[in-house]
Amino acid sequence: MTDLYRLLPEEMEQLVIGMGYPRYRADQILLPLYYKFPKDINDIPQLPKKLRADLTEAGYTIGSAKETHRVVSEDGETTKLLLNLNDNNAVETVLMQYPSSKIGGHPRSTICVSTQIGCAMGCVFCATGQMGFKTNLAAEHIVSQVIHFAEILEKRGEHVTNLVFMGMGEPMANYDEMIRAIRILTHDRGFGLGQRHITISTIGIVSGIDKLAEENLQIGLAISLHSPNNTLRRELVPTAGPNSVEDIIAAGRHYFKKTGRRVTFEYALMEGINDSPEIAQELSRLLKGNGSHVNLIPINPTAGDFRRPSKTRVLKFEQILSNAGINCTIRVEKGTEISAACGQLRTDIVG
Repeated sequence: MTDLYRLLPEEMEQLVIGMGYPRYRADQILLPLYYKFPKDINDIPQLPKKLRADLTEAGYTIGSAKETHRVVSEDGETTKLLLNLNDNNAVETVLMQYPSSKIGGHPRSTICVSTQIGCAMGCVFCATGQMGFKTNLAAEHIVSQVIHFAEILEKRGEHVTNLVFMGMGEPMANYDEMIRAIRILTHDRGFGLGQRHITISTIGIVSGIDKLAEENLQIGLAISLHSPNNTLRRELVPTAGPNSVEDIIAAGRHYFKKTGRRVTFEYALMEGINDSPEIAQELSRLLKGNGSHVNLIPINPTAGDFRRPSKTRVLKFEQILSNAGINCTIRVEKGTEISAACGQLRTDIVG
C-alpha cells in the first residue's frame, strides 16, 4: 500500500499519466488532499470512478492520523494530540497558537512536528530522549500530523502558519523522510507553506546540517547547544562527539554562509548545571561576532531531576549575553502544564 500523502506533485503526475489519464487529473487529487482532507480515495468525487478504482486496485490509499487523545492547555492556546498512524505506531504532536497583533486577525498557529517515535540522542534532560528510540516516521506520517491540525484549524476559520521540527526525535537522523515531507509541505501544488515559515531543530548532527545547506531551501535552522564547552555538553548530551561544540559552531557558520539564514542556538537553562554567570561569560566568548541568535529555554519539568532557574538567574544570564553583543531572547514556553513544551513529549505520558 502506498499513501498518496507520500507523493510529490511531480510523482502524482507520473502516476496518473502512467495509468493512461491526462496530467490535470493529478491536480484533481492534490487539491482535495491538502485542502479538503479526504479520508478515502472515494471521497474525491471529481475523479472518474474508474480512476478511483484503478488507484485502489494499484494499492494506493489516503492515510490519515487517527486522534486517540487530546489535551488542551488552560488558556486554550496549546493543544497536544496523541495520533495513531497507519502502521499502528503512536506519536505526539503539538499546536501552539499566539494571538494576532491585528484586531480580528488570525492567530499565528505553529505545529511542532515529530520525525521519530522516541529518540536515540539520549539527552538527559529530555523526556523523549529518555524513552529511547522506537522508529523513524515515513514522510507521509510527518505530513499527516500537519494535515490533521490543518483540518482542525480549518473548521475554526484559521490555518497553519508555521512549522517547527522540534517534536519527538532528531530530524537529522531521519533526514531523507524529513526532506521529502518538507518538499511536499512547501510545494505550491502541495500544502503550499512558505519555506521561511519552517524551522528544523537539531542536537547538532553536522553531516545533516551540511546536507541541509545544499538543499536550496530557505528554512530556519536551530541547533541545540546547551553548553559552551565539550565536557559539560557530553554530560548533557551523551551522544555528542569530543569536539561537538566547535563542530556545530562551524556547521552553523557554514549554513549561514550557504543560505543567508541566521542560525539560532538553543540553550536549555538548568539550575546549578549550566546557568552560572561564569558559563554565560564563556558562552559569550564562544559566540561573539558570529551573527547567530541565542534562544534561552528555562528547562521544563521532565522525567529528569533538573530544576528551572529562578527568573533572576535567567535574566542575569541573558544580560551577560546581551552586554557582550549576543542577540538573545528568552523563550516563552507554552503548554508546560500539559507536558507539551520543549523536551516533554513521549507517547506513554499524554497529559
